Amino acid sequence: MWREHRRVAIGLIAALVIAVAAVIVAYEELKRPSDIHNEKAIDNFKPEKPKELPKPVHGKPKTVNWPVFGFNPARTRYLPATGIRPPFKLIWHYTERPLLEFPPVYAAGKLFAVNNNGLAFALDSDTGKVLWERQVGTLNASSPAYHKGRIYIVNLVPGHIVKLDAQTGKIIWKHKLPDRAESSPLVIGTSVYFGCENGFLYSLSTRNGHIRWKTELGGPIKAAPAYRKGVLYVGDYGGDMNAVEAKNGQIVWQTGSLGTGVSGGEFYSTPAVADGRVYAGNNDDRVYSFDLSDGELAWTHSTGGYVYSGPTVATTQNTPPTVYIGSFDGNIYALNAKNGETRWSHSAGGQVIGSLSAVGNIVYVAEFTNGTTNGYSMRTGKQVFHYKTGAYTPVISDGRRIYLVGYSSINALEPVHAHAKSRIAPAHPAPAVRRLAPARVAPPGRTPARRSAPHSRAGEVARARHAKRGTG
Repeated sequence: MWREHRRVAIGLIAALVIAVAAVIVAYEELKRPSDIHNEKAIDNFKPEKPKELPKPVHGKPKTVNWPVFGFNPARTRYLPATGIRPPFKLIWHYTERPLLEFPPVYAAGKLFAVNNNGLAFALDSDTGKVLWERQVGTLNASSPAYHKGRIYIVNLVPGHIVKLDAQTGKIIWKHKLPDRAESSPLVIGTSVYFGCENGFLYSLSTRNGHIRWKTELGGPIKAAPAYRKGVLYVGDYGGDMNAVEAKNGQIVWQTGSLGTGVSGGEFYSTPAVADGRVYAGNNDDRVYSFDLSDGELAWTHSTGGYVYSGPTVATTQNTPPTVYIGSFDGNIYALNAKNGETRWSHSAGGQVIGSLSAVGNIVYVAEFTNGTTNGYSMRTGKQVFHYKTGAYTPVISDGRRIYLVGYSSINALEPVHAHAKSRIAPAHPAPAVRRLAPARVAPPGRTPARRSAPHSRAGEVARARHAKRGTG
């Protein structure tokens, strides 16, 4: 009997050892991959010189166009303006009930935007007066693009791209798409570029909307493409960052994300191109830095939540090349652009869902949880600005003012003193407006549930808004 029991005991012990080994192997296979710190690619860093704004004309600041989402084709989201700092005074306040998930663009004295309900509109930048409105769809989650007196808009529902006259809002042409699109368009020369949720990157003629080329990538494309020296850069929901020739759509390189160990990474974040690198956030809670020439991964930096936020990249006289980016973990990070090390980090006061922007020496962030907008010194991370409204995206600028985006509002703010010393100072409050409970429906849990099918955050909020409406 002892021999029989001993054989059973040995068998149980062997089975237990095998089970433990299997668990260890499974853990090693599924555990979250470690961050990358690639010295070879890091040494290939090409820092850019600080950019300067055109000098004032007769003592007055020269206005500068902010014609696309992210400010410029490289989507760096940084305007090196001078004298635009707190305290601010409110010049005008525009509000409508529909959500403004993405910021307006500015050109030639006008602001152009599209709300969540698919209503495109133009405002006079000096007065906030509505110049025209045009219904282009029923669901939208992107910024328009301005180019030579024309406005280009991609739409979620119905899925199409339209070209409008910037002066009147009249539709010039419309091109139907096979799926929804929320990839803010970019115009270079006579081509307009954008991604679609069917997984294709498109190039259309600006003259007539005809397709010049379309290239299939690794998954649905929600991010907007960035551009540098003939190449487009964009991430997809298959987890790849892609470099594509703008003239013919040929893929130059593709590099995968690290993922979580359980699932792959998804790029919602619109990339920024600077310093010989492509920077972007990812839904695997990381910030990525790829070598521009061959896509080699230089570094990654983990945060505590999804990084939907697009990076702001800047080099100034007082700060080294830095990537500023927000996370669902409620923090804003200032990362050394060369190696990804933290220069400083600061709590934004709530989840950061949208992209940041920087004007002068201040980086601005909107937080979703409490619905406010804050500004931080790019050099020290000290908070120098607070405004009572915000949600997805913070501000754009024309070189003399900032235009702050609330949940469903645009606020024109001008410096009280052109050379006032930076300090914590909320802008003057907006005039009283009728406010109802805003539909700030946070995604479930720490981050929104991962979805097998393409789905827009704007769509979630649009449905929630039927239950709770508000201005912001």
